[in-house]
Amino acid sequence: MELEPEPMVRRGRPRSEAADGRIADAARELLLDRGYDQFSVDEVAVRAGVAKTTLYRRWPTKDHLVVAVVARMQDDVPVEYRGDVRADLTRYLNAIVDGLHRMRLAGRPSTSGDSSAGVVAEVAAAAARHADIGAAVHAMFLRRNVLVLRLIEQARDAGELSDGVDAEVLFDQLAGALYYRLLITGAPIDAAYVDRLVAGALRGTSA
Repeated sequence: MELEPEPMVRRGRPRSEAADGRIADAARELLLDRGYDQFSVDEVAVRAGVAKTTLYRRWPTKDHLVVAVVARMQDDVPVEYRGDVRADLTRYLNAIVDGLHRMRLAGRPSTSGDSSAGVVAEVAAAAARHADIGAAVHAMFLRRNVLVLRLIEQARDAGELSDGVDAEVLFDQLAGALYYRLLITGAPIDAAYVDRLVAGALRGTSA
């Protein structure tokens, strides 16, 4: 999948899918290796073997490119209803937790005891400071959340959940708890916590 659509241009060479892939791979690799502070659009261009102007035309700042990288990582996580809503939500949340941990540890050794939120906090701060980054972040989550809401609605339609279950509120309880721990309390987010979280959120929702 492409990082982001590029505006239509009237002149110039056609976009190269191979270049898109190199840019995406180089940006992700550099972000995870160096972290937010040491992430450089110029270095992504060098690693991908493309002109710097190619990147800056599409992603004018580091924050724009970081958001695109995060969106691509999110798209790597499948969202699928398999007939057991508790198992399906648990599997999905654990995949999200794995991604959050990669973002938290980006640029730091895996043994680091630092409980800061890392790249996630930087993206949240950039979204709060700059309207265009905020719009990109909101669009990224809106697009992904539609898939999870559909999963919950499918479970409701299949009779696993009661008719009165609000899919949006249920997912807010789940995702909100993860980001609250990551960004606010720094409390551990592991598989055991995800199990407790999903069990608590689904309590009383059965049809």
